Amino acid sequence: MYNVTKTHEITVDVVILTIKNNNIHVLLVKRTSEPFNGRWAIPGGYVRLSENLDEAALRVLKEKTAVDNIYLEQLYTFGDPLRHPNARVITCAYFALVRSEDIKIASTPEIGWHKVSDLPALAFDHKEIIQYSMKRTRERLEICPVAYQLLPEKFTLTEMQKAYELIMGKKLDKRNFRKKAISTNGLIELDEYTKSSSKRPARLYTFENIELNSKRAHFIKKEKTK
Repeated sequence: MYNVTKTHEITVDVVILTIKNNNIHVLLVKRTSEPFNGRWAIPGGYVRLSENLDEAALRVLKEKTAVDNIYLEQLYTFGDPLRHPNARVITCAYFALVRSEDIKIASTPEIGWHKVSDLPALAFDHKEIIQYSMKRTRERLEICPVAYQLLPEKFTLTEMQKAYELIMGKKLDKRNFRKKAISTNGLIELDEYTKSSSKRPARLYTFENIELNSKRAHFIKKEKTK
C-alpha cells in the first residue's frame, strides 16, 4: 500500500449566459468570504465525495442561484496552479445559454446579471472562464444553431440575426444571413406574425428537433420530479 497525499481540491463553476437589453449577460454572485471577499464570481463550489461532477454542478447552481432544471454543458477544466491564492484548486466549468424569461431572478446586492462586455472585477480566473464560454458558443454556431437557446420560443429572423451578432461580436449582412438562416436544419416557418401597430408585422419562426450533443461535450439536465 502506498501513502496517498492529498494535493488538490476539485470545484465546479457554472456560467449562465442570456440576452437582456440587447446585450449578452452573465449571472454572477458576490463572494462573502476570503479569498476575494466582496468580488463578483461565477456560481461555484466544492465537489462532495458522494457526487459526480454533473451532480455537483446542478447542486451548486440550485444552492447559489435557486436556478433549477436547465441544460448545462461541460465546458473545460481549469487547473493553473496559481488560479487560487491559498490552495491547489482545479475546477470543472459548465455553461448554459438560457432565455432570460426562463430564469426568474431579481437582482440583489448578492446576485445579478452583468454585461459580458463590461464585467466588474472578478474573483479567481473567472473572467477567463467567461471568455472561454463565449469562444465555445461561437464555435458551436458552426455546428448547430445554439443561438436558439437565447431566443424566445417564437422569434423573427431579425431577432435571430441580432443573437448571432451578439455572440460573434460583429455585424452581419442581412440578406446573406436570412438566406442561410432559412436553410438552417430545424428552423420552422410559422403561419404567425408579430403584432405591432407601428411596424410592418414580421413572420415568426421556431426551432424543433435540434440536437446539441457532440463528441466534444455533453449536456446534463435535472429530471423533473413527478
